[in-house]
Amino acid sequence: MSVAFLVYVVVIVVPYLRRKPAPVGDPADFSWHFFVPCRDEEVVIRETVKYLRGTFRRAHVWVVDDDSDDRTARVVRSVWRRNGGYDPNLHLVARQRPEARTGKGDALNAAYRELDDWLGPDADRDQVVVVVVDADGRPAPNCLEVCAADHLFGDETVGAVQLDVRMSNFRSRPPGRTWFSRAFGLKLAQLQDLEFRTAIAAIQTSRGFTGTISMGGNGQFTRLSALDSIAGDELAPWRGSLLEDFELGVHLLTAGWRTGFTPDSHVAQEGLYSLRRFLVQRTRWGQGTMQCMRYLRRIWDSPHVSTLGAAEMMYYLAQPWMQLLGSLLYPVPFILLLVSTAGDPGQVWTWFTGGAWILFAIYGSFGLLPFVVWGPIYQMKCLRSKNIFRGIGMGLLYAAYIYTFYITSWRALFRLVRGRNGWAKTRRNTEASTGVKVALDA
Repeated sequence: MSVAFLVYVVVIVVPYLRRKPAPVGDPADFSWHFFVPCRDEEVVIRETVKYLRGTFRRAHVWVVDDDSDDRTARVVRSVWRRNGGYDPNLHLVARQRPEARTGKGDALNAAYRELDDWLGPDADRDQVVVVVVDADGRPAPNCLEVCAADHLFGDETVGAVQLDVRMSNFRSRPPGRTWFSRAFGLKLAQLQDLEFRTAIAAIQTSRGFTGTISMGGNGQFTRLSALDSIAGDELAPWRGSLLEDFELGVHLLTAGWRTGFTPDSHVAQEGLYSLRRFLVQRTRWGQGTMQCMRYLRRIWDSPHVSTLGAAEMMYYLAQPWMQLLGSLLYPVPFILLLVSTAGDPGQVWTWFTGGAWILFAIYGSFGLLPFVVWGPIYQMKCLRSKNIFRGIGMGLLYAAYIYTFYITSWRALFRLVRGRNGWAKTRRNTEASTGVKVALDA
C-alpha cells in the first residue's frame, strides 16, 4: 500500500510542476450567478456580499439564509438597500424550518429553484453559470475570464469547473493567550494552505488525464444546463451526502459531462486555527466520502467514465477505509518488536544488527516521503522561497497533519454507525473572538 501510494504521488507531481498558464476567455459571453449558502454567518457575510458585488458588477449574488439564529438575513437586507433604492443583482433566499437547516445541498437546491423561476423559460441555460462560494469566500478578480476560456466553459461539453483553493489567513497570526497557541494556529492554517495549493491541486491536475476532476464546496462553477440534466423532477441537483460537492461531480460525470480544474485563478477562504474545529470539519468530509461509496456501482457501470477514471474515483472513495485498515496494520511491526523486547532483549539487538533496521527505515520512509515532498514544493512554488530546510520542516509537519485523518476516519465511522448524519457547520475563527453563538448539529 505504501509503495502504491508513493508511485501515485510521483505520477501527480510531474504534471503539477510542468503546467503552464492557459489562455483566458470573455466573461461577457456568460451570465454568472453566485450562490452563497449561509447558516449563522453574521460576522462575515456583509464583507463577502460587498466584495462579490464590487468585484463582479455584472454578476448576480444569491444569498441563501438557512434560517439563521443570528442577524445574517438582516445584514444582507441592509447591504441590499443602496442610495434609497435596491440592488437588482442581489437576491436573498430566505428558508424557514422545518425545511431549513437540513444540509448545504438543500440550501443550494433552494437557490437553484429560485434562479429557475427568476430566469424564466426563454433563458439560454447553456450560457448561465452557477458559482458556489462559501460565506467567507473571496474568488479572485480574474476567475470569470479564466473560467470563460475555450478549454473550460468555452467548450460546450464542460459542465463544471473547480478553482484552486487558498487560505486567506496563512500569514496572519491568530489571537491567543500564549505564544504556543498563536504559533500553533498559524502553522495549522499554513498546512491547510499547503494541502490545497500543492497536494490537492496536483491531484486535480492529474485527474485531467483520467477525466475525473472533482468539485469542491468553495469556488465551484457549474453550467446551469448541466445542473438541469441531473436535477430530476424534484429540481434538486445537489443530493443528501455530507460531501455534496464530490457527489455533484459524480452525477455530472456519469451523466456525460466533462469537468475542469484551473490553478490559473483561485478562491480564498479562511483556514482554521483550532485543531478541534479542524477535526470536526475533516470528520464531516470523511463521513461524506463514506456515504458516497453507494455510487461505486453507478461509477463503474457508467459508459461516460473510463476504466482508469473509475479506478481513480474508487481509490479516492476507498481512502477513509484504507486509513481505518492502515491504523490497524501499521502498528503491527512495532507491537511485535515490543513483545520480542520483553521476551529476550538480546535477541532483538541481534535482529537489528542483522539488517532488520533496513526494513524499519524503508517502512518509515514510505510512510513519510509521499507527504514530506510537498513541503519543499510549497516553499519554492507557492511562497517563492529557496529555504529548503524550512520546506523540509513544513513537509514533516504536513506528514503529521495528514496522520490526523486516521483519527477523523474513526470518528466518521462511529457517526455513520450511530446514524448521526447531521451537517455540523464549521465555526469561523472570528466567531470565537466576537463571542457569536453558533449551533452545531449533533
